[in-house]
Amino acid sequence: MNLRAQPHTPMTSTETLAAAAFQFAPDPAFILSAEGAIVAANDAAEGLFGQGLALLSRGRFKDALPAGSPLVALLARAAAEEAQVREHGLDIALFGHPPFEADGAAAPLGDGAMLLTLQVRGGALGIDRGVEGPGLRSVIGLGRMLAHEIKNPLAGIRGAAQLLKSGVKAEDASLAQLIVDETERIRRLVDRMEAFSDDVAPAREPVNIHRVLDRVRALAANGVADGLELRESFDPSLPAALGDEDMLIQVFLNLVKNAAEAAHARGDGRGEVVISTAFRHGVRVREANGDGLRPAPLEVRIQDNGPGVAPRLREHLFEPFVTSKSFGAGLGLALVSKLIVAHGGLIDFESEPGRTVFRVLLPIETHSSSS
Repeated sequence: MNLRAQPHTPMTSTETLAAAAFQFAPDPAFILSAEGAIVAANDAAEGLFGQGLALLSRGRFKDALPAGSPLVALLARAAAEEAQVREHGLDIALFGHPPFEADGAAAPLGDGAMLLTLQVRGGALGIDRGVEGPGLRSVIGLGRMLAHEIKNPLAGIRGAAQLLKSGVKAEDASLAQLIVDETERIRRLVDRMEAFSDDVAPAREPVNIHRVLDRVRALAANGVADGLELRESFDPSLPAALGDEDMLIQVFLNLVKNAAEAAHARGDGRGEVVISTAFRHGVRVREANGDGLRPAPLEVRIQDNGPGVAPRLREHLFEPFVTSKSFGAGLGLALVSKLIVAHGGLIDFESEPGRTVFRVLLPIETHSSSS
């Protein structure tokens, strides 16, 4: 539990109840010291941001707030009035996560300390990221129903077009080839939709994440990242991840492909993609079924210096059919999110012009997980 009494001072039954009420309150809550440091964060707060207290409490709380944050004014009002104050419909941005809307309350606790509570509207960030929403469930159902039925006639159309191509006049051959190409494109789209209907859990085994990323880097360097600066910054001391190697290759290849396309979009020949790894102590992620939190300290970051994610897309970026690409299906990041959740991990991002970072948090192999 994050809320602790002073050393050598036994907690009374009232204090114990108060600590439990704070820890298990349904709304995210923080206790801030007079200096602005986070000294306690309840389970709901850690679940909201997908981070443990150790990570959330780095530096002063106000340093994590953007200029003009309404939380600064809320805390200042509570301190000035020496009473609890509430504000509704605040636009909140914290710890590098996309902005979300919440009601906020701040109350002084004495000696300059402050209790800050957030009531998130509609769910946000780590609380709901790990649960399949209605949009993704519809795609799963659609994939199950249509994949097989579409593939059979599609194969027939493609075969007929190939036969036509061999017997038509030269000037009509391009039209037959167009049919072949388009049926192949539809087949690829159906394959990607069909992936959503696969509810088989990944075979969780110890995986060397750097071996996965080396494979991804080699594939990208000879493909979509050709002509870009492709750099890596790996922590060699990382333990093994717990997951399915093939699925993880699929996840990171998709993220690197997106990053490379964004870097190419600069159009000035100075695009770059950076793949980095790190160990984040204290990070916990809510389980896919919503029950409890589990450690996920292995971090992989994919960064590019492209134009950034359009603001209109940021809130829905991991939903199906959301894309900024003219010919994109909008299924790549939705599938990536599904696979990461199936691994017991978390994916999020931060973006601004010239810098976009996708961050994946994964569980690691432990004695308990391997036994």
